[in-house]
Amino acid sequence: MENFRISRADDVGSAIRAGTLSNTAQQGASVRFLAGGTTLIDLMKLDVECPRQLIDIGRLPLDRITRREDGGVDIGATVRNADLAHHAHIQSTYRVLSQALLSGASAQLRNMATTGGNLLQRTRCVYFRDPAMACNKRVPGSGCDAIGGFNRNLAVLGTSDACIASNPSDMNVALTALEARIHIHGAGGKRAIAIDDFFLLPGDAPDRETVLNPGDLITHVSLAAPVAGMRSTYLKLRDRASYEFALASVAAIVAVDDQKMSHVRIALGGVGTKPWRAHEAEAALIGRTPNERLFRQAAEAALADARPQSENGFKVELAKRCIVQALKDATPTA
Repeated sequence: MENFRISRADDVGSAIRAGTLSNTAQQGASVRFLAGGTTLIDLMKLDVECPRQLIDIGRLPLDRITRREDGGVDIGATVRNADLAHHAHIQSTYRVLSQALLSGASAQLRNMATTGGNLLQRTRCVYFRDPAMACNKRVPGSGCDAIGGFNRNLAVLGTSDACIASNPSDMNVALTALEARIHIHGAGGKRAIAIDDFFLLPGDAPDRETVLNPGDLITHVSLAAPVAGMRSTYLKLRDRASYEFALASVAAIVAVDDQKMSHVRIALGGVGTKPWRAHEAEAALIGRTPNERLFRQAAEAALADARPQSENGFKVELAKRCIVQALKDATPTA
């Protein structure tokens, strides 16, 4: 681990001013915000990330879950995953989010990990986490040893010739299905971005993972009021029952009105380079009567553009079956 300095931010403004001293965006930046540190500290130990300065934001007033008058909810950036997962309103109203959080990591990590940190969680690709290997995400232009290498756990959707790394988060899959908005405060002021636009596809610049600019601080995440009658579920398929990343996962939200699906949102995890919104599957379902045959057609549409690698072709069928089962769980009358 390289030498670094650490300071504590007294308020959001001072954190942003310190953060703008970095000359790169959040991922790999020379100045990094620190909350729970459950990912960042690991990467620093591996010499994958080598920031010169850490800014502790753990004591900023960003740790609240607030119900809004319009029926939605705001989730502060430093809310711990455990607190969010066990929050009574989240469990009853946004069940898919609670389920996703509880399926990830371990109880100890959930007690430390934060909402903002989870949004910025980096890939578990073994080549990214090993400085001896070629990785365009870690060192732009160095190549991608995962292509043609050990890629069983990597992405089949949203990949490019420069990167096939998968996004590891469970929380972000649920937030994508819930159409969350990410609220950011930076040197240019405040802005809110739809989560589907927050994450970037790798293209030929996989080192840039989000739209964050130097000094940008995530302050909170907002969720809209739930759709009337909606049911939701999170289904995660993995190699073992706990403390394991998804091979394929699905966040499904469905509302049925007069025996037809009036609202459908589907997001996939484990198979995409970012939390993957399955727009094609949603379009195949909306306005239709739920049944297993239709669910399979939607699953086929969701994975139509999959580009499997040498070792992860099984993910295509696995993700399809995961979609079908999640939709069955979310629509018990199907």
